[in-house]
Amino acid sequence: MTAIKHALQRDIFTPNDERLLGIVNVCKAGKKKKNCFLCATVTTERPVQVKVVKVKKSDKGDFYKRQLTWELRDLTEVDAKDASKENPEFDLHFEKVYRWVASSTAEKNSFISCIWKLNQRYLRKKVEFVNVSSQLLEELPKAEESVPSGESQSVAGGDEDALDDYQELSTREEQDIEGMMEVCEYAISNAEAFAEQLSRELQVLDGANIQSIMASEKQVNILMQLLDEALSEVDTIEGKLSSYEEMLQSVKEQMDQISQSNRLIQTSNTNNGILLDEIQFLVNYMDLSKGHIRALQEGDLMSPKGIEACINASEALSQCMNVGLRPGHEKLMAVTQQHLLFAELRDTFARRLTNHLNNVFVHQGHDQSSTLSQHTAELTLPKHSPLHRDLLRYAKLMEWLKNTHREKYEGLSRTYVDYMSRLYEREIKDFFEVAKIKMAGTTKEAKGKFGLHGSSGKLTGSTSSLNKLTVQGANSRRSQSSSLLDMGNMSASDLDVADRTKFDKIFEQVLSELEPLCLAEQDFISKFFKLQQHPTVTPPLAQPETEESDGGTPSRVAPQAEHRHSLSSEKDLVRLMMNKIFQSIETELNSLIALGDKIDSFNSLYMLVKMSHHVWTAENVDPASYLSTTLGNVLVTVKRNFDKCISGQIRQMEEVKISKKSKVGILLFVTNFEEFAELAETIFRNAERRGDLDKAYVKLIRAVFVNVEKVANESQKTPRDVVMMENFHHIFSTLSRLKISCLDSERREAKHKYTDHLQSYVINSLGQPLEKLNHFFEGVEARVAQGVREEEVSYQLAFNKQELRKVIKEYPGKEVKKGLDNLYKKVDKHLCEEESLLQVVWHSMQDEFIRQYKHFEDLIGRCYPGSGITMEFTIQDMLEYFSSIAQSH
Repeated sequence: MTAIKHALQRDIFTPNDERLLGIVNVCKAGKKKKNCFLCATVTTERPVQVKVVKVKKSDKGDFYKRQLTWELRDLTEVDAKDASKENPEFDLHFEKVYRWVASSTAEKNSFISCIWKLNQRYLRKKVEFVNVSSQLLEELPKAEESVPSGESQSVAGGDEDALDDYQELSTREEQDIEGMMEVCEYAISNAEAFAEQLSRELQVLDGANIQSIMASEKQVNILMQLLDEALSEVDTIEGKLSSYEEMLQSVKEQMDQISQSNRLIQTSNTNNGILLDEIQFLVNYMDLSKGHIRALQEGDLMSPKGIEACINASEALSQCMNVGLRPGHEKLMAVTQQHLLFAELRDTFARRLTNHLNNVFVHQGHDQSSTLSQHTAELTLPKHSPLHRDLLRYAKLMEWLKNTHREKYEGLSRTYVDYMSRLYEREIKDFFEVAKIKMAGTTKEAKGKFGLHGSSGKLTGSTSSLNKLTVQGANSRRSQSSSLLDMGNMSASDLDVADRTKFDKIFEQVLSELEPLCLAEQDFISKFFKLQQHPTVTPPLAQPETEESDGGTPSRVAPQAEHRHSLSSEKDLVRLMMNKIFQSIETELNSLIALGDKIDSFNSLYMLVKMSHHVWTAENVDPASYLSTTLGNVLVTVKRNFDKCISGQIRQMEEVKISKKSKVGILLFVTNFEEFAELAETIFRNAERRGDLDKAYVKLIRAVFVNVEKVANESQKTPRDVVMMENFHHIFSTLSRLKISCLDSERREAKHKYTDHLQSYVINSLGQPLEKLNHFFEGVEARVAQGVREEEVSYQLAFNKQELRKVIKEYPGKEVKKGLDNLYKKVDKHLCEEESLLQVVWHSMQDEFIRQYKHFEDLIGRCYPGSGITMEFTIQDMLEYFSSIAQSH
């Protein structure tokens, strides 16, 4: 093993400036034994790096090569498996666990001991040793003594120290030794003589050194004398320094007294400066000018200059009252007096401002000058922009009042809502009265219909009159109850288009007037009451609600309850105030919608489109605004009326009755659906709520399909196929012309039903014009189906040529034409004139008759070949029969 160790040191570690300290012969545990060596090495250069190297003998020669290298600092744990028993196995924990089996336990212990010593010296006990004997970690293992000197592989403590003290010869030293050995011829052959010569030369050099030392004794004595003189000079200097120190000590005491006096002066100056700053702070921030005091006490709240002065004074007062006082300021008498003065000025000005604005609100609420009489011709609402413009001058004062006197601010908001709600209620009521008059018409007939009276032409009631509203027809057609769109009042199909256009314009004018009015008022409330800046302030009460107590007397809701139920944001407060100011808008709009629906149920289409557009516009501006919410609620009512109209139409389809004595023709609800679809397509062009109409279309067309089939089944005068054919042809034509995309499948279904029933009617009406001939050839086809060859059918007794000729003679051209003429008259009686399907049906019958004729000729040619038997008339004769009959009628 010693030879291996020296070989490894020479071949592998010395070229890399490394020293080999420990080695163990190992193989991997649990695998086929392939021996290798684990070596513990250190670098010769500093800083020292300690490594564990796996060395393997090459398979192709007697030399070794490095296989793996680990830094000792990466080793986390050494596991010897068993501390009490001899076990050659051990584990090294690097980035993963490596399991080894040593060739002997002594080698394993020696290697672990080497690792422990390197860990103690270079890594400061970083590696953890598990299942290792404590004796092994403290001293050289006894097992090492038992190992022969040639097999000891680890570096014990003395060896390691020796290796640490050992230094290789430098190049200069090597050259000197080589020079000495070249001079002495027997340096190699006789080493003892060479060593003896070197010893003699060393003794000569030592004697020369001793003589040199003895020769320098005189100089040493001179040096000692100089040292004595230097010590005496040092003593003299120390005495002078002591005297100087005593002098400096007295100066130090005087300077300390001067420094203490200066610190006291500096502290006094600092205190005076701080006091001056405090006084200047209080004077600058808690002093209100006489002009501001005068403005707060008696400033003019009417003129722009006076308002501006009051705004500046209120802002200055707020700054003085809200100044951040430092600790102790509140104990000063002057500060307390200023606070009392500021509080008195605040209360005085808040009272003056509240009284002034209350008077403005009350005056505007009772002002009768702005009435609707001057706006009736154009159907417009009075504009409140002048009032808003005047009041917005006080917006900053309202913000001041909101921050300083919350109760007065809330009281003003209640007063504004109270009086403005009365004003708006009166104006909106008059506005809607005029709108209803314009919708109903101003003639005496209209007044009679809608209960109008008085010289002003107003409705007797905005809502109650609707319950008594009746519209009666002007002619017999208007009184028909089977109209698709008649909701029990009047037939929509009889109303003039101009009336509908007029209603549409009036309804649009109403919405166009309400929209800017509401938006302007909401914008004013937000700006005047400063409700758009802080989203979570407790909102002031817009208008206290009244409740009926048990005694029957109205009682006010407690303010505490109002605060408990206060809204969470100022946007909600704006909407609450708008609800109370315009509380009559939604009611009046619903009343107007009900009136329009009573006048003409078609109006629900106009209202749905207009209302949807305005809701969409309002939501784009502000989805949470009062206008958006209110119009959305009204839109629900309009949509409900629209759905009710559709449901009423479907119900009337189901209740339709037909005459048993007259032919059916095109059903009334089919033509009414056409009228509805034409008008709806005009109204809903580019509308936002096209989806509602598409759903209504699907419901209506399915109801039309079902009830057309129901009427066809119940019809006694007109054949079922005729009813289905004519009505589905009309439906198909309508849908094809209007091109309603959502009804494409229904259009195809209508065409399919029309085609099927046309074919069915032709076949059933045409019947078998050559009945006996048809029965004859049915028998022929039966024989062929039974297996008789076609050319042998003529030999059957019942189907020979004589029988065929006899049957053909019974159908001369004259008889055929007579039968077709009777058939034409029958079809003419069944079909209605409106749909003009007579020629279509007649042409289909012609095609069917020709098809049967060709079929008979084909059977004659196949079953009676060469017989020369033909029909009494030709296809050309038939075409002439059909043409002449059609022309004669």
